[in-house]
Amino acid sequence: MKPAPFHYLAPATVEAAVALLAEHGDEAAVLAGGQSLMPMLALRLTAPAILVDINRIGALERQSIDAAGYSFGALVRHADAWAAVRADDPAHLLARALPHVAHQAIRHRGTICGSLALADPAAELPACAVCLDAEIELAGPAGRRRLTADAFFEGLYTTARRPDELVVGVHVPRLGPDTRFGFDEVARRHGDYAILGLAARALVVDGCIKDCRLVYFGAGARPVVATAAQAALKGAALDDGHAHGRAAAAVMGELAIDPDLRYGATYKRQLATALLKRIIGQWKAPQ
Repeated sequence: MKPAPFHYLAPATVEAAVALLAEHGDEAAVLAGGQSLMPMLALRLTAPAILVDINRIGALERQSIDAAGYSFGALVRHADAWAAVRADDPAHLLARALPHVAHQAIRHRGTICGSLALADPAAELPACAVCLDAEIELAGPAGRRRLTADAFFEGLYTTARRPDELVVGVHVPRLGPDTRFGFDEVARRHGDYAILGLAARALVVDGCIKDCRLVYFGAGARPVVATAAQAALKGAALDDGHAHGRAAAAVMGELAIDPDLRYGATYKRQLATALLKRIIGQWKAPQ
């Protein structure tokens, strides 16, 4: 199939892109990596009147790593972000998660911020952003603002971005040296969207989980924080099997998973407990 007709515009500055979005509102779509947008256009799942290509905005290609953490502009590709994070901290959650995003060719073109802006509930990066307390930066006619990832994702393919705003970057704070990360997912094939996945971090001191964050993806319309399971693990030793069992039971009880066309809710809850066990095993391993 071919896309429905649209006007193509390629602004050279963030200000020009924002002006176009302010003028055209919901009739405009933003093109960065295009790895999700272009198939949707071809299948006519979306039919914008205006396509705003931001690939000429050089300022959005910037990325930085410093004592504060990681910052990625809206045109930073998955592959480039992975290389940067892996060189800085190979055990970091993003270093673990990014190789699971689609396939290598897609990672060389797709962007970090594009994945966040799409807000696919089965994608890896929205869950990672929530787990890491990342902030999404938006530019609009009134200036720039930042939203926590937890506030940014609202529902199925729905975010707090207004029609006249452009996602210009994401900022991931650096966590303390006692933080341990875990990531795993179950998919039919590598590169497929996950049936279910889990992004997690834990503050571990003297073998004890002082705090943790467990964020499932593929479990609902947006990243799902397993608060009851977190509470069950808080204060427990890494090798405390009873606490792990309580956390697994909490996961089974708190995840309100809707069945999809292939996998039932019961099966997905069982996957959720299996993923939790794997993550705890990753926390135990040297990082």
